[in-house]
Amino acid sequence: MRPFLGRRVADKRLKIISSGQTDVGMRRDHNEDSYLVNDDLALYVVADGMGGHAGGEMASKLAVTTIGEFVDVELPKVSNGTAFKGPIEQHPALMLLPSAVKRACAAIYQKAQEIPELQGMGTTVTGVTFIDTYAFFGHVGDSRAYLIRDGQIEQLSEDHSLVNEQLKAGLITPEQARLSRFKNIITRSVGFEEDVAVDTMVVPAREGDVYVLCSDGLANLASEEEIRDLVYENFLRDSPRRLIQLANDRGGDDNVTVLVIYVNGEE
Repeated sequence: MRPFLGRRVADKRLKIISSGQTDVGMRRDHNEDSYLVNDDLALYVVADGMGGHAGGEMASKLAVTTIGEFVDVELPKVSNGTAFKGPIEQHPALMLLPSAVKRACAAIYQKAQEIPELQGMGTTVTGVTFIDTYAFFGHVGDSRAYLIRDGQIEQLSEDHSLVNEQLKAGLITPEQARLSRFKNIITRSVGFEEDVAVDTMVVPAREGDVYVLCSDGLANLASEEEIRDLVYENFLRDSPRRLIQLANDRGGDDNVTVLVIYVNGEE
């Protein structure tokens, strides 16, 4: 991947380097994951489709395509070269990705109505775009976004899954959650219905930050600390491959997609 040299917002622009890879895993005969790496837009998305061979693949591909097209058109409206002076909660870019995900949701749902064998298809979506010196996120499902900063790793996204609901309610322990046979049941997806609630997050981006987006094919088989350590131990461009290898070495139960995004400072 070539370095992102940045879009100027006021007098600041981020330098971002990214790398992404997807793999079918060890037990599936097709890959229903899709991802988007667009350094020109500073836009990065992971989508894990569901709904059978044709449906899952169609849903995830349609999601990343629709999101990319939407952001490409709408980006100038929220990043026009004028520094935003208000509170970050009112930044015009805050709803860019959530609006893109909602557009993708409607597109997937409509496609499923047109083709009966695709009905019920959907996808997770976890995406980030960098505008000014902030990372803006949109998230639905159980793919994940992590931030690695100052030697620590933090999960930024919240899983929309049955197991996570049980965990939050105190019905199961973290260890039981890790081993649960219900861990692949998600409670919110893009495209299953015509509209969806999208989680919105914003993080001030710092030089040296590493953001990891991944499907649950990695998250279910690797701890946060293992993800952090493999990222730190390998060159950026090799980190997705090494993380996928870790998941496959542990059985590769599902498709695995990993994006690693490094903030290399400002220009």
